[in-house]
Amino acid sequence: MNKDLKPERYELPDGDERTILRERIIKALNAVPIYFKSPINIKGLAVTDLFSMNTLLGGAIEDQTTQALNDTRNIWDPDGKYSEYFFKRYSESFPDVRLEKGVDQSPLIGIELKGWYLLSKEEMPSFRFRASADAVTEWDLLVVYPWSLSDVLSGTPKLEIPYIEQAKYAADYRTYYWEHRNPNAKKVVHPDTHPYPNPGSKYSDIAKDDSSGNFGRVARVHGLMDDWVSDTMKNKLAGIEAKWWVKFFKLFDEKGVNEQKIKSQFEKIADTEDHNKKWADEFYGLISQLMDLRVVLVKSF
Repeated sequence: MNKDLKPERYELPDGDERTILRERIIKALNAVPIYFKSPINIKGLAVTDLFSMNTLLGGAIEDQTTQALNDTRNIWDPDGKYSEYFFKRYSESFPDVRLEKGVDQSPLIGIELKGWYLLSKEEMPSFRFRASADAVTEWDLLVVYPWSLSDVLSGTPKLEIPYIEQAKYAADYRTYYWEHRNPNAKKVVHPDTHPYPNPGSKYSDIAKDDSSGNFGRVARVHGLMDDWVSDTMKNKLAGIEAKWWVKFFKLFDEKGVNEQKIKSQFEKIADTEDHNKKWADEFYGLISQLMDLRVVLVKSF
């Protein structure tokens, strides 16, 4: 690929068995939220604990998502052709989810699986995707599942419709974006690697001009997944768009803020997005009905 040209997705051979399998797996990935089950049940969560949810539960949810993907076998393997294959997750490998027959067998398809807690403070996925394009095949995928709790502040995890992209293309696009983000940007250094690298081997691209540690934050790459993030933040939790839950809960991080000040600050935030005081009051009233706001405030401060 010419590194100075904007990347394009890699074409897959028509009629190839892996291409057909990949198409079915994509259908299965979109169905996973229906099949997803989790034994986790959160109770008594304080507002101030919300933003650490992905750290606390992310790995477990990704394991359970992999199991749900196996439960969709009727979608990705309707004829039983791959009856001896299973999706397995290896937390220390890349890509971390692989459709394989055995440990020593080369995977048919790899998936780099990420979870995104929908009420995270950043309002976008925060993971880093630094893998070189050479570390995956054209059939491999980057998949991100947004998740939340069934009752917002409590309940069991539930998944939303995922972001699905060709992993090799995502790596190319991320690198292209980094190298063209400003006139002084330096070239990204690529390791000598291959698809499904061994654990402990070097497979990540290196950005020499990354003092802030932002290389690999693909959610910030314009044109890659930003539109999907924006649309996903409009998903409604208990009747309220996720983005408004986050904007509201962020106010709890400010030490010493009382209930009236939180309400006043939220009205100002709502006004910047063309929502008047009446709308903000109705929103605040709805939240007060969904959770005992005064008790939460006392516990939080």
